[in-house]
Order: sequence, then C-alpha cells, then structure tokens
Amino acid sequence: MPRNRTGTPGSGRPRRWRRRKGDGERRPGPPGPYALLPWLLMGLGSFSNLFQGEAANPWLGGLGLLAFNSLYVSVVFRGFDRRKRESPVSYWLLGAMTAVTLALAIGYGGSWLLFFPLLSLACGAILRNRQLGVGVLTLAVVATAVAVWRSNGSSDPWTIGYGTFISGAVTAAILTLAETVMELRATRQELARSAVEKERLRFSRDLHDLLGHTLSVIVVKSEAARRLAPRDMDAALLQVADIESVGRQALTEIREAVTGYREGSLATELDRARSALTAAGIEPVVRRSGPPLAPQTEALLGWVVREAVTNVVRHSHATTCSFVLDGTAERVRLTVTDDGSGPNGDAPATPGIGGTGLTGLTERLAASGGSLRAGPAPGRGFVVTAELPVDGPGPSDEETGTPQDDRPVRMPGSGCGGDDAGV
Repeated sequence: MPRNRTGTPGSGRPRRWRRRKGDGERRPGPPGPYALLPWLLMGLGSFSNLFQGEAANPWLGGLGLLAFNSLYVSVVFRGFDRRKRESPVSYWLLGAMTAVTLALAIGYGGSWLLFFPLLSLACGAILRNRQLGVGVLTLAVVATAVAVWRSNGSSDPWTIGYGTFISGAVTAAILTLAETVMELRATRQELARSAVEKERLRFSRDLHDLLGHTLSVIVVKSEAARRLAPRDMDAALLQVADIESVGRQALTEIREAVTGYREGSLATELDRARSALTAAGIEPVVRRSGPPLAPQTEALLGWVVREAVTNVVRHSHATTCSFVLDGTAERVRLTVTDDGSGPNGDAPATPGIGGTGLTGLTERLAASGGSLRAGPAPGRGFVVTAELPVDGPGPSDEETGTPQDDRPVRMPGSGCGGDDAGV
C-alpha cells in the first residue's frame, strides 16, 4: 500500500497536521468536583459486605450507604461554588453526612470506618481557615477513637485517624491553591487590561497634542503664505519652507510618540511657539526666572506651551501672548496669557477646564504632583497656569552669584515692534 510523505497508509496526498486554535494558550484549570468522585470507590468494601450478606440489617446498611453517597456528591459539588459553599445549607448537609458516617462506623466497623476519610475529604471541600483545622483535627480524633472501639484486626486505628486528617488537609490545600492561582490569573489579566488602557490614553494624549498643534501651525502658515504670495513671493516661499519643516518634524514626533520615547524640551517648544504666533500675527513675549529645571519638568511644561499656543492661535483672536516662567527651589509656575476675546468673559477659572487637550494636560500634571488652571484673565483674554514641583533643581543664581535678569528679551525674528516683545 502506498504511503504518503508522513509515513501513513493512504493515498499519495500528504497528510496535514493542523494545530487546533487555542492550543498554545490552553492552561490547566483548577480541579473540578468530578475529581473527588472516584474516592467513593473506598466504600466498595462496605458494599461488598452488604452484597455478600456479611452485614447485619442489610437494608438499613444499604439505606445508610445510599444516604452517605448522596450527601457526599451534594457536598462536593457545593464546595466548588463559593456562594453555595459558604451558605448554611452546606453546613447542614455536612452535619447530616457526619451523623450518617458515625452511625455506620459505630454500627458496622471494619471497612465501614473508611467513610471517615471520605467525610474529611468533604470537609476539606467546604471548610476553610480555622474551621478547617478544628473540624479535621476533631474528626481525626473521633475516627481514631471509633476505630479503636470497633477494631477487629482488619484495619489499624491509627491509620484510619491519620488518613482522616490528611484527606481533609490535602484536599483543602489543593483547592485553596487552585483558587489562589485563578485569582492571580484574573488579576494579571486585569493588570494587562489596565496597562493597555493607560497606553491608549498616553498615545491619544500625545497624538492630540502633536497633531493639534502641528496642524494649527500648518494652517496658520498656509494662510500667511496665501496672503504674502501676491505681493512678496520670497516671503511666501519662506512660509512654505516652514510648512515643510513643520511637517517633517511632525512625522518624527509621531514616530517617537508611538514608541513612547518622546521627551519635550521647553526651549524647543518656546521657539516653535514664537514661529506659530508670529505667523498668526500675534506678538510673543517671554519672561523667565527661577532655578534650572529637570528634564521631566521641562517636558511637561513644553506640553503646556504647545497646547496653550494651539488654543491661542485657533480661538483667541489675540494680538499678544505672554509666557511667564518663575518659581522657587520647590515649585515652578508657568503662566500663559493672551489678550484675546476668550471663550466667556464671565466664567470663573477652574482646574482642567476645556477640551481634550486641557483635560489631558491636567492628568499629566496631576500625575507628577502638579496642577493646571485655565480660565478667563482679569479684564480681557485667557490665562493658563501650570504649577509643578522642581525635581532635581540645579544651583540658583544667588548661589552662583549671577544676577537674574527678569527683563523681557526680544524674540528673534518676531517681526513685531516694541521693546517688550521677545524671548
């Protein structure tokens, strides 16, 4: 008979071994109630006594054997359902099973004493903690005493006592361990889901902040290029070159955001803010003082600058926008203020108000021990205030003996007049 390439008899067509779906993810689960049913075979000796007519009152013994087996099966199945296991019915059934076991063991002795280990096994399925220890130990002592009283040389009383104790203890230990393993698996799955949700939140915040700001800059510079093209082609081409540069930078930042390694720079964001505000016809002003900042703090403040500038360019209709960075050795504060119309002049300033961007910033800063407030400025405009702890501050100006210049500096290339404009 011809064989195929797998060496099995049949046609010349090769046999394909297929891996069933889920085989690589299948894990052994906890033992079920059916795993405890084969132990009922320990009662075959008593059944043999009844069948061979060696037991007195066989009908009474048969009813007792039927009652014991029925109670055992009921108790074991209830032991694998936590709600049923802890209900009073389970304890009543266990008590009835104990009464039947004592009656059969005292009345017949011999192989009927093996019902004590089965009773202990049922106790291990129902009882836990202190109840288990007291119940199994008491049951082992009673089984030993009954075995000594009814011993006819067919069984060792101490073996009956030891078997009774070890049956309940081992059963409870195995079931408790299985329950713990299942809880750990459920906890690990929940942690994995939580990690996925956190990563989704991080990515959505980064993508919103990156694309929102970048697209706003592109739109503003495109409008500027359209306005400049009829009268100054060189200036319009310069704006187009800036659009190309912003687009290339956005691609790089999106790749970094996807991999989770994006670290913002406050100086870089301020420089981008200058470019975006200038293209929109808004005069940027920056005042900076205080100790040097840690990279993490600068990165968070860079996100604040990015989101604030995006909102100013989109919604404010402002003519000036100021960035004031100051603080102490413990905390740093960044205030971004514009003189535009603002969303609502009568609305009070509340933490984290606004759309997705300000909500994401509030969460970012709160995770680092900071806070964010956003709302209408006194009189006119809108103000965003971010506060953060200073992590790892460097030497201050007073320690180094260098005077701090708090005067506004002209922002290069701003194209706006006045001595107070600048970076």
